[in-house]
Amino acid sequence: MEFVSRPDPAAWPAPAKLNLMLRIVGRRADGYHLLQTVFQFLDCGDWLWFEPRTDGTIIRASEIPGLPMDDDLTVRAARLLQRATGSSQGATIRIVKQLPLGSGLGGGSSDAATTLIALNHQWQAGLTLTELAALGLTLGADVPVFIHGHAAWAEGVGERLTPVDLDQPWFLVLSPACHVATGIVFNDPELTRNSPLITIADFMTGAGGNDCEDVVYRRYPKVAAAAAWLAQYGPARLTGTGACVFAAFPDAASAEQGLAQLPPDWTGFIARGCNCSPLHQHLARLLDAAG
Repeated sequence: MEFVSRPDPAAWPAPAKLNLMLRIVGRRADGYHLLQTVFQFLDCGDWLWFEPRTDGTIIRASEIPGLPMDDDLTVRAARLLQRATGSSQGATIRIVKQLPLGSGLGGGSSDAATTLIALNHQWQAGLTLTELAALGLTLGADVPVFIHGHAAWAEGVGERLTPVDLDQPWFLVLSPACHVATGIVFNDPELTRNSPLITIADFMTGAGGNDCEDVVYRRYPKVAAAAAWLAQYGPARLTGTGACVFAAFPDAASAEQGLAQLPPDWTGFIARGCNCSPLHQHLARLLDAAG
């Protein structure tokens, strides 16, 4: 699985994320699950371009199989920003979609966050990151961490964020040929929903795990097989509700060696963990260039 590096200077990154751990510690009255999780970004993902329009229209110029334009979080994010700011500006959005749907890598949420940050910048809307994150939360619980742009300990439904500085290893990520439906996982009667609370210090000393793994591995044998194969190199973890599983390596060379042993017809890639989102690095360069 090959990722396109920055296609041109105008491209905005929408990086992937991993959930390094995921604990379900309760459930709200409205059915949403209460979580403890840790997010870290990867140095790969989707690419987006935003061409300004003066007619106020939001158009996605790229075809994405299985994702109608009006359902795309990218388009919904742009229209949400328009409404929130009263902007009369529009945009034509192009996307190079590299992160698979239903993978647990945060592709849709990351695309939405990149859209909010990019158009806030282009339209000179003037919203703060806190304001953008509040908008993003209405689109999905993972959007705020991409808006804030730093590796984070998250609680609540994933929106209460505490920045953390983590090791930045190389990861071997396997992408099984299946789409995991998050709703099915969270509605499974056997899902653990009462894990005890832990602290950031607990996580840093090895506590964690992913409470969704048992359900996902039982329902999706391809994901279970990928995790079992990857475990030969060290602890294998599911990211979010999957389908992707990952393991950490100390350097690129050892991760590449693992990737080279991948069974035929399996898909995987290596990527570096990042505490600072590539999206924020790109925005900082633009602001520096503008003086």
